[in-house]
Amino acid sequence: MVTLSLVHYIFIVMTVLILVFLIFKKEIVIPCVLGILLIGLAYTGNVVSSVQILNNAIITSNGELFGIMLVIALVTALSKAMHTVGIDELMIRPVRKIIKKPTGAFWGIGLCMLIVSWLIWPSPAVVLIGALLLPVAGRVGLPAIWAAVAMNIFGHGMGLSSDFFIQGAPAITAASADIPVTSVISASFPLWLVMSVTVAAVSFFMMRRDMKKNRPSGETEITSDYAASEIRQPLLSRVLAVVVTATFAAIIIAMVTLDIQGGDATALVAGAALLLTCVITIAGSGFQAALSDAVDYLKEGFVFSVRIFAPVLVIAAFFFLGSEDYAVAILGEGAPAILSDISYFISAHVPVNNVFCVIIEILVGIITGLDGSGFSGLPLVGSIAGTFSATAGLDTAPLAALGQLTTVWVGGGTIIPWGVVPVAAICGISPAELARKNMIPVLTGIVVTGIAALFLI
Repeated sequence: MVTLSLVHYIFIVMTVLILVFLIFKKEIVIPCVLGILLIGLAYTGNVVSSVQILNNAIITSNGELFGIMLVIALVTALSKAMHTVGIDELMIRPVRKIIKKPTGAFWGIGLCMLIVSWLIWPSPAVVLIGALLLPVAGRVGLPAIWAAVAMNIFGHGMGLSSDFFIQGAPAITAASADIPVTSVISASFPLWLVMSVTVAAVSFFMMRRDMKKNRPSGETEITSDYAASEIRQPLLSRVLAVVVTATFAAIIIAMVTLDIQGGDATALVAGAALLLTCVITIAGSGFQAALSDAVDYLKEGFVFSVRIFAPVLVIAAFFFLGSEDYAVAILGEGAPAILSDISYFISAHVPVNNVFCVIIEILVGIITGLDGSGFSGLPLVGSIAGTFSATAGLDTAPLAALGQLTTVWVGGGTIIPWGVVPVAAICGISPAELARKNMIPVLTGIVVTGIAALFLI
């Protein structure tokens, strides 16, 4: 039987407090710092050690997020170089002929994000789709915040939660539930469809309502970077536009044919972005001028990335304490698996029937998703689904699929501020604001999907 310690209760209280701050649109860095400090003090009983733990937590967070920070910085540098030469203007002209309205941009960005995410994973898809379609969104009047919502819900929500092609998520869920992968995939499809349609419809309705109010703000304005760039050397710009397009196409083909996924796929995009930045700068400015221009582009890219990620490093540091692997790195050997312990404690203290099993599976998915990883909670929701099925005679596959959908939608990068950072950074908006925009559609989708699950288990 799992028992909760003072560390667990501090984590629960601080998490609730942080969520309240988010709901009221307040910054949450100070509550996260306080949470880390209190957990460190409760675990070690030593003030000096707890202060050191605060530093260690941020270092661990930086180690986990630096890869994303790097790719955002390098892609931003590439976009600056492309904008200077006018490549971005040439590349978006054909797409602009197809996408002429904000609603078309919303659905166009979303569907492209979904397809690319199925093939190569959402993280690299964010970079590719963002570089090609965000300028189009800006030209047709789609606010940056809603372009980001489309990328999030279609990529990190629909794409990652289904994972029909790569099948990483259902494989983990199925293994922990002790059922075939095909069973999880088959059972997840109707639930995934309900979730996806609900979230997309609510998001679209909110976008239309928001745009009718016509109240632009710093969070919803497309940045000036999307203004038309001057094409000083048309022939050179056309050649370089072909080079950039061909490179991105080759990257996608390589990812699919060579089965390059996850971090490896992101690394391929980042490396290619750096090479293209150098090539474009040399071709556009000449070798001598490029020596300094390339440095300026990189500086702009890293300044932009650090500005977006600085508060996220602290926020993520607190929630990483909930994961056993990160907790060991921060607190030391013997650190508790806080989120898993809380989930097991809840599942062991509720009546076992259809309704409560669905509720607990959803709660466990939400709780384990708080660490910002869409996959860390999958073994837990799978095993709980297997346990509930054995004790209550329920169908394991749809229950496990429900847990998978909830865990990935929450932790994979839709309503957790430290999980939406890649999309927020590409779109130049606040991660907290993006998470707030996503919250109502995603939570509505989870409730509707949970009701649908009652008819399947």
